[in-house]
Amino acid sequence: MRIISGKYKGRRITAPKNLPVRPTTDMSKEALFNILNNHFNFSELKILDLFSGTGNISYEFGSRGCEDISSIDGDMGCVNFIKKTAKEFDLNITAIKSDVFKFLEKHKASYDIIFADPPYGMEQKDFEKLIELVFESNLLDDEGMLIVEHSKHTKLNHLEHFSFEKNYGGSVFTFYELESEEETE
Repeated sequence: MRIISGKYKGRRITAPKNLPVRPTTDMSKEALFNILNNHFNFSELKILDLFSGTGNISYEFGSRGCEDISSIDGDMGCVNFIKKTAKEFDLNITAIKSDVFKFLEKHKASYDIIFADPPYGMEQKDFEKLIELVFESNLLDDEGMLIVEHSKHTKLNHLEHFSFEKNYGGSVFTFYELESEEETE
């Protein structure tokens, strides 16, 4: 995997082979950040990266100037790799080992962007629970955005706060925003 843009553009990151991950492809990541570039000034953002795996998305945000990034993953190997890589690149990423659902239930901060890349095989009801927890816990700022990466076989566009989705091969990014109903009335 490589960093697409920003301070560390072009730098390659090689994760240990034993991590239980499926990193977002460079093509999908580039498309995602092209969308986000039109909505946000990265230097001012507070980011929450859920099911962060190798930290691929966190490094991209950090390379683009984000100074406040939290990466949550349940695997200690992933968390240690993120900590090590963030230190090497001098990125302000806080890596936390936690079950994502428990973290969302207890956490009280709010974020500009929440990115979630759960295992593609996770059950539909758990994808829905994840999205509901973010909004029930008020973890998203008013102008913020929740992005969930999932397989094309998982359908999430029926949930409250749905904004739009983009397909890239077998992957889908589904976007959610708070302002959906209020502004259309």
